[in-house]
Amino acid sequence: MKKLLLYLIIAMLFTVITACGGDEEASSDSDAVSVWVHTSKETPEGKAMQTIIDRFNKKYDGEYSAAIEFIPRSGSGGGYEDKINAALTTNTLPDILTLDGPNTAAYADAGMIAPIDEYLTNKDDLLPSIIEQGTYKGKMYAVGYSESGVGIFYNKKMLKEAGVDLASLSTIDNPWDWNQFMELNQTLVDTFDKPAIDMGFDDQSEWLMYAFSPFLWSQGGSIVSEDGTSASGVFNDENAVKAFTFIQNMVKKGYATITPVEKGFHTGEYPLKFGGSWTITELEEYPDIEYGIMPYPTSPDTGELVSPSGSWQYAMSATTDKKEAAGKLIDFLVSTESLTEITLANSVLPAAYSVIEEVQDKVSPELNFLIEQNSKSAHARPVLPAYPQVSRVFQQTVSDATYYKENSDIQKLLDNKVEQINKALSK
Repeated sequence: MKKLLLYLIIAMLFTVITACGGDEEASSDSDAVSVWVHTSKETPEGKAMQTIIDRFNKKYDGEYSAAIEFIPRSGSGGGYEDKINAALTTNTLPDILTLDGPNTAAYADAGMIAPIDEYLTNKDDLLPSIIEQGTYKGKMYAVGYSESGVGIFYNKKMLKEAGVDLASLSTIDNPWDWNQFMELNQTLVDTFDKPAIDMGFDDQSEWLMYAFSPFLWSQGGSIVSEDGTSASGVFNDENAVKAFTFIQNMVKKGYATITPVEKGFHTGEYPLKFGGSWTITELEEYPDIEYGIMPYPTSPDTGELVSPSGSWQYAMSATTDKKEAAGKLIDFLVSTESLTEITLANSVLPAAYSVIEEVQDKVSPELNFLIEQNSKSAHARPVLPAYPQVSRVFQQTVSDATYYKENSDIQKLLDNKVEQINKALSK
C-alpha cells in the first residue's frame, strides 16, 4: 500500500489537477462495470464517452453493463488523482480508470493496474506509439484512445513577405534538417527584425519534455539506458550534446525567445510557432491568419523524422472482480467506431490505423497533416516508474540550455543533469 501511495503522490505532483468531485454519481448497480474518467461530462470528449457507454449498455443489455463517473481536471488543487489516491486507501478503485500515458509504468509497477493484452481484439490496428506508451515490462497495461502531435505552424503571408517560396518548404516525405530550419529562421529574423518563432520556452511544464525530446531521438540519442536504470553515457553523450546545442542555438542566434508574446503567432507577431492540434482549434478564432504546418526538423546526421506523441488511456484496476466484463468494455471503448467518435468529437489525432481512414475526409487539411506525421514518426515518452522526476529534470535541462550565457558548456550541463536523473531512477 505504501508503494501504491508513493507512486500516486508522484503522479499528482507531475500532473496539475483540480475539482474534488465528479459530475455524476456512479451507478448503484453493483454488477455494473464502474468507469472513472478525468474529464467533464459537458466537454465534447465527455459527451462522446457517455454516448459510447450508452451504446455498450444497449448492445450488451442483460449480459454486461457499465456506469461512468466524470471527475474533471483543471487549474490547481485537488481532483482526479486525489480521488484515486483516496480510493487506494479504502480499496474502492473503479473497475476501469483513465490515466495519462507517461504514468503507465508507475501505476503498473505499483500493482495498481492489470495487463489487458488478452482482452484487446484490435491490437494490430493500434498505432505503434499507442502500444509503446501502454506497455511495461513486455505487457500492455493501458490503451490510449487518442493521440497527439506537434508541428511547425507558419504564417503564409509573412513567409511570402520574406521572399520564401512556400512550395519549397519542408514536407513529411522530405523534412528539413536543423540547419535548413535555422536558415529559414535567419531569413525571417532579417526581414522582421525580431524573433521568428514561439517555441514555448516560457511554458515550464511537461511541454518542454513532450515537444523537445524528439530532437534528441532524431539525433539517435536517448534519455536513459534501454533497461531504464541509468542516464550515464546516454543523456550526456555526443548525441545529447548536439541536440541540446541545437535547442540552445535557437535562442542564442535570436531565432526564438524565452519570453514570447502571448498568442504571438495568432496575432501575427511571429511567423512561426511550435503547436499541436489544440493550436488548430485556437486559430479558428483568428480567421485572418492563413497558415500551414511543417514537420519537425531532423538531425543533419540522421535525417530521421521524429515527432512527440501520447495522451490519455484506459486501464483496468488490478483489484476488480469483474475482469471479463471490464475487459469486454475496454475492447469496446477502443473499437474503430468508439475511437472515431472520440477523435471527431475532441479534434484529436486517431489512435488506430482504421480510424485514420474513417476521419481523413472529415477533418481539416491541417489536422490531417498532424495525423500523417504522427502515423509515420510518433515516438512515445519513456515508460519509467520514475517518469515524473525524469521529466522534470529534462524540462529543467531545456530551460537551462536557453540561458546560454550561464550555461554555455552543454556537456557540463548534461553531466550535472545525469546525476539528477540517476538519483531519481535509484529511488
